[in-house]
Amino acid sequence: MESAQMENDCLRVLEQAHMEFNNNNFNKAEDLYTDFITSCQTRKCDAHDLAIAFNNRGQIKYKRVDFYEAMEDYTLAIQANSRFEVPFYNRGLIRYRLGFFQEAEEDFRKTLDLNPAFEDAKLSLKQTKIDREHRISRGY
Repeated sequence: MESAQMENDCLRVLEQAHMEFNNNNFNKAEDLYTDFITSCQTRKCDAHDLAIAFNNRGQIKYKRVDFYEAMEDYTLAIQANSRFEVPFYNRGLIRYRLGFFQEAEEDFRKTLDLNPAFEDAKLSLKQTKIDREHRISRGY
């Protein structure tokens, strides 16, 4: 009985985190995502829920321009659920912004392997290739 109650409490924390995130209350959302992630260290969590929590917390860090911390959360989201394409895409965007074109290209390709209809990933991959070739042609 306690286990079911604990599970329900954790899911309520996750739902509250999503609500705060969607309402642009990012500090509160980050705290709640962190609480949910921490609770998963002592119990088995649904891999997709955990991946979403890491991904969304990464989004908050991205909005703060904490790119390396955001990439870490996206990587943890990928480790939690390697079939979830969104954190690959998000990590690819940061790698692109930081000029890590080869790594960004790998992330965008993986995104498209998982979801061939992901239009933003198609556009990002195309632009990454252009910019990488441009950098090479300029001798960087």
